[in-house]
Amino acid sequence: MIDMPHELVWGEVYLPPLLVTVAIAYALAMLVSSVAVKTGFHRHVALPAVVEVCLVVIFTGIIGQFIAIF
Repeated sequence: MIDMPHELVWGEVYLPPLLVTVAIAYALAMLVSSVAVKTGFHRHVALPAVVEVCLVVIFTGIIGQFIAIF
């Protein structure tokens, strides 16, 4: 049986699980992007903004496998 996801409570603020998942995924994408800049891999990317959005989507899917977001 799949448990129904519930909001995460931080003080008096209710946060949906998908918002928390996307925030973590964005932080990971920023970390990967900064590592790519420091290593020089960013020179091989034509559209860095699109790559960053794709990384956020990929990380959201991976984190969503471990956290019930829907």
